[in-house]
Amino acid sequence: MSAPRRTGTSRRRSHGAAEGEQHDERWMASYMDMVTVLMCMFIVLFAMSSVDADKFRALSNSLATGFGQEVSESTDASAGVVVPVELRSDEPVEPTPLELAKRELDELLGVRARIDAGLAAQGLQQAVAYDIDERGLTIRLVGAETYFEGNRVDLSPKAVSVLGVVGGVLATITHEVRVEGHADPRGSSGPFATDWELASGRATQVVRFFVEQTGIAAARAGSVGYGSARPVTTGDDLASIALNRRVDIVVVSSQPEEIRSMVDDLHDQLESGAASGGAAAATQVGG
Repeated sequence: MSAPRRTGTSRRRSHGAAEGEQHDERWMASYMDMVTVLMCMFIVLFAMSSVDADKFRALSNSLATGFGQEVSESTDASAGVVVPVELRSDEPVEPTPLELAKRELDELLGVRARIDAGLAAQGLQQAVAYDIDERGLTIRLVGAETYFEGNRVDLSPKAVSVLGVVGGVLATITHEVRVEGHADPRGSSGPFATDWELASGRATQVVRFFVEQTGIAAARAGSVGYGSARPVTTGDDLASIALNRRVDIVVVSSQPEEIRSMVDDLHDQLESGAASGGAAAATQVGG
């Protein structure tokens, strides 16, 4: 008696076993996402290893766009990420006292350069002297006889030319302008009672010219007469006496006292550096 045939059953079991051995390939999608993220991370690390601000910003914005974030021109280079809009600070950074002093000195030097250029164009650059200290910029009209007749307060034609240039420049800035009159203690103040009246009258005439002829606002202009109480030199020679007969036009610094003192120091350093450079150049030429 022959054994029963099991061929069909065996085939069915073998076919079932083959079907059970098929693998689920859905894990590959997660694997590919992980590989993509790792690739992006290594690209960022490579970019950070050689810092280039423009390339780093472009890369950050590109990655931000790729991940659906808002593109930003502001980046935090230390962290290597795009700074979100809501976390950005639009508050301006307060300048340091030294920065304020440098700005003030630059502005005063700019005013001086413009005045000097205007006077040079008319051949009058030798008619004034300049000084920068804690008060601001002083434009000195040296030798009162150049600008006024003897013991008079009327402006001479040369004074009108010089003050026209000076006032035209000062009308474009916002600083206070103070005109200070000074007299020679050895001279006669007649027909004025004292040197104060003479010095005050000359300073007032300059202020009037500035306001009426050059457009300087009256609210920021003023005059004062010191008579012979504040000489710049005590010498007895004619040059020293002429130096004390003067009118000073002061462009008053608007900065606090701390900043003004730093302006004076910075200007002294600048002048010392220029003097040292000139002496070195003269030595080289002489050698």
